[in-house]
Amino acid sequence: MLKPVDPGPPEAERPVGELVSQLIDEGKAYVRAEIGLLKAMGTAKARALILPAILFGAAFICALVAITALAVGVVIALSKFIGPLAAGFIGLLLFAGLAGWLGWYGAERLKRDL
Repeated sequence: MLKPVDPGPPEAERPVGELVSQLIDEGKAYVRAEIGLLKAMGTAKARALILPAILFGAAFICALVAITALAVGVVIALSKFIGPLAAGFIGLLLFAGLAGWLGWYGAERLKRDL
């Protein structure tokens, strides 16, 4: 059979105002600790993303340079056959059409996936 637990010496009851004040102080300390933790986590994640963001930016610029070189090459190749102005216009239509198609396809995928 279980023995009853001895509660020990009775504690003096504290006023409700003091208990509420202690509860508010502990709540504030908890919130400050949580905010500090979130700041630390955010800072760590931001620092971890700096180098990859720089590398992706450099890759994007290199891709733009490559597309520009391709466009210039297409225009120069076409200019031998139809003249420089018409070749520029045909190159514009080709790459504008490609950009439009890629944008449309991306929007459709976004609609489908969401």
